[in-house]
Amino acid sequence: MRFWADRPLAIKGLVFIAIPLAILFGALASLYFASTAEERAEADVRRAFAIQRDTYQVHALLSQAAAGVRGYALTGQDRFLEPFSVAERELPPTMERLDEAIEDPGVRQEFVVLEQMVDAKRQGLGDIVRVSRGGADLASSRQALEQELNANRDVLERLGSQVDVIQRKEAVLLDQRRERVDDVRSRFLALTGISALLGLLGSVAAVYLFSTGIVRRVRVLEGNAERLAQGAELDDLPEEADEIGRLAQRLGRASALLRAREKDLSESEERFRLVVDRVSDYGIFALDTEGNVATWNLGAERIKGWQASEILGRHFSSFYPPETREFLPQRMIERAIRDGSAEDEGWRVRRDGTRFWANVVITALHDGEGTLRGFAKVTRDMSERRRTEEELRSAREEAIAASRAKTAFLSRTSHELRTPMNAILGFGQLLEIDEQRLETQHRSAVTQIMKAGRHLLSLINDLLDISSIEAGANELAIEPIGLRELLTEAHAIGLPLVEQAGLAFTLDLPEHEVTVLADKRRALQVALNLIGNSAKYNRTGKTVRLSGRIEGSTVIIEVEDDGPGIEPASIPRLFTAFDRLGEQGRSATEGTGLGLALSKSLVESMKGEIGYQPLTVSGPQSGARFWFSLPLEASLPEHEPDDASKNPQGS
Repeated sequence: MRFWADRPLAIKGLVFIAIPLAILFGALASLYFASTAEERAEADVRRAFAIQRDTYQVHALLSQAAAGVRGYALTGQDRFLEPFSVAERELPPTMERLDEAIEDPGVRQEFVVLEQMVDAKRQGLGDIVRVSRGGADLASSRQALEQELNANRDVLERLGSQVDVIQRKEAVLLDQRRERVDDVRSRFLALTGISALLGLLGSVAAVYLFSTGIVRRVRVLEGNAERLAQGAELDDLPEEADEIGRLAQRLGRASALLRAREKDLSESEERFRLVVDRVSDYGIFALDTEGNVATWNLGAERIKGWQASEILGRHFSSFYPPETREFLPQRMIERAIRDGSAEDEGWRVRRDGTRFWANVVITALHDGEGTLRGFAKVTRDMSERRRTEEELRSAREEAIAASRAKTAFLSRTSHELRTPMNAILGFGQLLEIDEQRLETQHRSAVTQIMKAGRHLLSLINDLLDISSIEAGANELAIEPIGLRELLTEAHAIGLPLVEQAGLAFTLDLPEHEVTVLADKRRALQVALNLIGNSAKYNRTGKTVRLSGRIEGSTVIIEVEDDGPGIEPASIPRLFTAFDRLGEQGRSATEGTGLGLALSKSLVESMKGEIGYQPLTVSGPQSGARFWFSLPLEASLPEHEPDDASKNPQGS
């Protein structure tokens, strides 16, 4: 018996269970094969029925189509063509189903003949329809129509005969398949019954013999498992070598390991409690399901001023000021239950009544079954950060006020400078009128006076524009403007300036004329600013190009040059007022540093955008591309975009 008890359960199962189960499985397998064979035979029967139905449908569709076409040929009324249209729509899928369903070689040969007849019939019906619609030569059309009708009548009769042939062959196959179903069912039914009975008897006997040898030991293991769950000592089992004996040994080792881990967990929980209790920067404590304080740490005591003995058991609404105490604590609890956690920042109250700005996170705690067990609450004193934010907000408001004062100062200064400047230019113009009477050095001085005066007047005008835009007093006359008109005028005005710089000035007009919504004077001002910059700073290239294209609901106007371009580090400062990039290398170039900033403000006030993109050109240098967008007039129909607009990355 010891030898038998030490045998593995697999061998015992093989002796007591495998043989009867093999009989049972054999019976089940035979049942499966019988069922599969029966299903295949039944599928063949259903396929035969489907073939008969579809062949009848083919004949019916063609018969109805022929009758309708004949009626159309005799009356000329289109309503007779409805059966023909239905046949043209339904015949192709019906023939495809027949082609997939027919597997018997003999029936397939007949089906090939049927396909040819169907094609001939459809072609004949189509010819009758076309002849009936001709009507040029009535006599010849009538004769041709009669010939087609007779020919199609013969085809339909042959087609019906062919359908009957297929139906008869399918009927024979159907009978054969039904006999096969009955034969399979009867042969396997007897075998299945015998096998199932033998398997059932053998299984019952094996289960009885097998259970009597292991039930006692399994019951002891069950008792040990309950004791293990309760943490009690386990009952000893004989040290047998089969799986149950090894399981008993492992259960004993698991009991010892579990006891050791419980001890480690208890020590770990104690260490965690000590760590939480010693945290001073955060108030970390637990609430019960009603919101009463259940634990208290050193950080909570430092931040809130309560001793543990004073606050434990009290509702956490004690930390809220009177104006939020009635609703906010309950709202935080509800949010934590619904979302898992709730975060809030606001005023809280210390024990002595003083307030502090706190960041609070409440987390709902659930057990393994999802039952709410309480809440964990973490509070951090954010008063210092709030004071810093208030100081930053105050500094920002002061900066805004200073910017407004600067704008007002620029506006007043520009207006005050314009009056004497107009007088200087006026007297200078008087001197220019009589410059022929002046000596050479005096004429040169007058020229320098007028040049400096006009430059100073341009600076004053830019300052006025900047201050007006910043003050929100810049009034625009938005109106529909033709894009080609705008580009042509900008090219004409900017041409002398570009030619004076020794550069070629090209203009690329869009293929289609479109209308934009903009202030024409301001749009020209922006375009001329960009053209002037290209002319002034393109000292190594040869060309400046002005172009426009459509992109979505906007128009993109671009000014390109093949000059040295702009250093990548300077690109973020392009549109900053009074910031002339690379001024150390451009001391001889006139400029105020306001052109691009003014252009940006003007474009944005017209609901557009402005930007810059490096442009790679042939040779060792790279060019520059400045662009700005204007909205299309909404009431215009959509235009086919030109070639340039098909590549939006080019802008």
